[in-house]
Amino acid sequence: MTFRPTVTETDLAAIGEGHLAYLRLMSSDDIRARFPSAKSIQPGLNLWALFAADGTPLAVSDDRGSILASATENELLAVSTH
Repeated sequence: MTFRPTVTETDLAAIGEGHLAYLRLMSSDDIRARFPSAKSIQPGLNLWALFAADGTPLAVSDDRGSILASATENELLAVSTH
């Protein structure tokens, strides 16, 4: 019999918590839906978003470099998603 550990969604979301963040290029329409404070962002733009490992939105910018700097300032390793 082979042991197969069970990983819950909560366990998976906690992996990398406080250490990892992910970077994603998104439309401003998608960002406005995920970032409650971003309602004033102009529609139709492509922007970079930074999310905590658990999916919590952290930052948004039109400049990828500033998003990476934000991750570094907060001692987070940023990884890209597609």
